[in-house]
Amino acid sequence: MKVNYDGLWKKLIDNKMKKKDLVENVGISSNIVARMGKEEPVSLETIAKLCDYFSCSIDELIILEGGEDNNGRIEQEY
Repeated sequence: MKVNYDGLWKKLIDNKMKKKDLVENVGISSNIVARMGKEEPVSLETIAKLCDYFSCSIDELIILEGGEDNNGRIEQEY
C-alpha cells in the first residue's frame, strides 16, 4: 500500500517550509522524512506530531492508496 503525502507537501509549500524544517520544528528524523518522500508508511505517532504541528486532521496530510496485498489481491483505496 502506498501512502500519498501530497497534502503534507502542500502544507510545506503554503508555509514556505522545506523538508528539513520538519526535522527541526516537528522533531521527526530525516529518515522518516525520506520514507515519506518514497510514499512509504510511517508511524501513527509521526502523523499525530505532524497534525499537531499544522493544527490539521490526518486526511489533510495523507491519503492511503490501494495496491496489491501479500496474496496478489488488489486492495481498495481508503
